[in-house]
Amino acid sequence: MKLYAPWEKAFKKVSTPFEHFLHAQTTTGMVLMGMTILALILANSPLSETYSHFFHTKIDFTVGSWALSNTIHHWINDGLMAIFFFIIGLEIKREILVGELSNIKVAILPIIAAIGGMIFPALIYSYINAGEVGAAGWGIPMATDIAFAISALVLLGKRVPTALVTFLVALAIVDDLGAVVVIAMFYTDQINMLPLMLAGGSFLILIAFNRFGIHAILPYFIVGLFMWFFMLESGVHATIAGVIAALAIPSKPKFAPIELSNKTRELLDQYDNYPITTDHMMHEEQKALLNKIKENIDHVGTPAARLEHDLHLPIALIIIPLFALANAGIAIDFSSLGSVIVEPVSLGIIAGLILGKVLGIFGVAWLAIKLKVANLPKNSTMSQIFGVAFLGGIGFTMSIFVADLAFLGSPQLIFQAKVGILAASLFAGLFGYFWLRFVAKTQKD
Repeated sequence: MKLYAPWEKAFKKVSTPFEHFLHAQTTTGMVLMGMTILALILANSPLSETYSHFFHTKIDFTVGSWALSNTIHHWINDGLMAIFFFIIGLEIKREILVGELSNIKVAILPIIAAIGGMIFPALIYSYINAGEVGAAGWGIPMATDIAFAISALVLLGKRVPTALVTFLVALAIVDDLGAVVVIAMFYTDQINMLPLMLAGGSFLILIAFNRFGIHAILPYFIVGLFMWFFMLESGVHATIAGVIAALAIPSKPKFAPIELSNKTRELLDQYDNYPITTDHMMHEEQKALLNKIKENIDHVGTPAARLEHDLHLPIALIIIPLFALANAGIAIDFSSLGSVIVEPVSLGIIAGLILGKVLGIFGVAWLAIKLKVANLPKNSTMSQIFGVAFLGGIGFTMSIFVADLAFLGSPQLIFQAKVGILAASLFAGLFGYFWLRFVAKTQKD
């Protein structure tokens, strides 16, 4: 008898793109958790020095007199994470075009809840760190880790209604969009205009590819790679290139799905006109017809959908785990842990991710529903929204990413930030999960 993990049981019968999306996020969350634990073990073991030196090893790319030199840590954060941001861009675009954000009546609640969930944590952090050296870290507690948050919710299975899952997905997508805007506007080095203009020109070329109906992936990849480099040289964080490139990827098929049916029937009729040879081999014309059918199937899909589907696995199993391994490993001195947590940076992040997210998500949602600006998700209760608000306090991936940008060159502040992120994310995730599992199911509106 084959055994299934809880999340595998929930997805044995996946079929829709949305279910595939949830499955991918759940897988990411599980792998991310394992790699985070491994990073913490390595950082607090006799291998800690080797672990640290490995990620500070430099990798150089040289062409003639031109050279690009970065540590493995920076290549992961500036290079591989651009692919992660590319997926975020594709997810945002899909949600706006055909997902939960495409219907304003459905989208209004997660949109305003996400905005509240970004503003309140930033305000609380800023209040605690006013006049302190860590004041620039106000963007750290704004972020929600979509993979961890969705993983926790999906593992609850039928204990939560489907509408609550879609509410969290839409909220997390809006939250990701907000994080991208904050990074681009407030966590950018001195801007060099020439590379920035070249990056803008690259984006226009990508748009032109889209408008001319180019569906091949390679041209977008080549120009997108140049755009990433120009963005890196401009001072704007290079990962933003991933989001921008995603917006240019075609989301419309070459021909309407209904045409696939007609064209396929015509080709199958031609296929049947050729008798199978005595050795059971197909006629050469039949092979050509089958290739044509396959080509038509590819054309009825979209490059954006194909890329989102194809990239989720390598991102879930390679990029995000590498990011966690490179960034989550902090050497913890348990004797001084208490004093670190009460540092303004750590305390601001903990208060922001827990208190700020609950006030922002739950508080704003409650107010919007009471004022009849928005409706409660179908079959959901306010008690369940309260639990989801805690899951929104799982910052992790994006919070760590912003912390590295906010406190660049300040290892002590980065350490305090990571302690705060890990502590808040752990508490928020566990509290939100157990609330939804044991408390919210008995609550009534």
